[in-house]
Amino acid sequence: MFDKLEDLLVRFEELLNELNEPGVASDPARFQKLMKEQSNLQPIVDAYKEYKNCHQTVEDSLAMLNEESDEEMREMLKEELSGAKDRIAQLEHELKVLLLPKDPNDDKNVIVEIRAGAGGDEAALFAAEMYRLYVKYAEKRRWRVEMLNADEIGIGGMKEVNFMITGQGAYSRLKYESGVHRVQRVPETESGGRIHTSTITVAVMPEAEDVDVVIDEKDIRIDVMRASGNGGQCVNTTDSAVRLTHYPTGIVVYSQTEKSQLQNKAKAFALLRAKLYDIEQQKAHDAEAELRRSQIGTGDRSEKIRTYNFPQGRVTDHRIKLTLYKLDAVMDGDIDELLDSLIAADQAAKLAAMNENIA
Repeated sequence: MFDKLEDLLVRFEELLNELNEPGVASDPARFQKLMKEQSNLQPIVDAYKEYKNCHQTVEDSLAMLNEESDEEMREMLKEELSGAKDRIAQLEHELKVLLLPKDPNDDKNVIVEIRAGAGGDEAALFAAEMYRLYVKYAEKRRWRVEMLNADEIGIGGMKEVNFMITGQGAYSRLKYESGVHRVQRVPETESGGRIHTSTITVAVMPEAEDVDVVIDEKDIRIDVMRASGNGGQCVNTTDSAVRLTHYPTGIVVYSQTEKSQLQNKAKAFALLRAKLYDIEQQKAHDAEAELRRSQIGTGDRSEKIRTYNFPQGRVTDHRIKLTLYKLDAVMDGDIDELLDSLIAADQAAKLAAMNENIA
């Protein structure tokens, strides 16, 4: 580990020198690439430098203790020595986490798909509530949300909704939301007061660039039509809605949120690219079954990951057996405690798997 850290330290110094070279700033592509690499290395370098400083503190304190006779001074040195040793242990763990292989998609924007499952209208209503939850969470993190498509029902529910979230680290946090979400509550239409259980499925997909997915035009059928449902002035008056059919996979995507056919076409292709990229990602995960077992939140989409129990005001994440009694806050977009716990559990599982491989 420490040989690798020394190599990263050398690389970091090289990056600083390269960034200070004349003419680098005038090459935006190269400058951005160097800045991104430097930004990724910065936390590792900072932690490693502090680690080395703490080791030096331990050596200096031990040397001074051997020579110091004043009891008050010796006590101060012992405290300094103890503090440095504790910090070294913390930094060793932090460095192991920082050196874990990074998900190449973590810095990408995401496309989220929410589908109503079992439960009819109640499931559609919960799908709409979950959409609002993610919108509020994105707003708190100052991420941008862009609707791609929505299949709404008259009572305020959504059978399906697709939207993009743009922001730093969006995929690194939201990827843990993929799976089946279960809601338990008494529907407004239930006169007998019985608790119903409904489900929705959430799929969080990294935004795919053209370089990630190559789509052959011969594999696509593009249909344009008039938009339907709730909308603005141009709904039902212009052929602005776009539907794409991908023959090899049978995937059909639809976009009608914009007045412009070109804009809807661009959104539809963004959604299709994300779905095709997600299929490739799932294949890769299936091929690395051992790795998948050591990760949280990258499993089967049919996995029941969380239950929202309204009568008891609780949310339970079944993957890490975490229950929070703050359902109202969660539905208002306060999901950082859930996500932080999932990230910590994921890192712990990966570290355990890495230690097993070393052993």
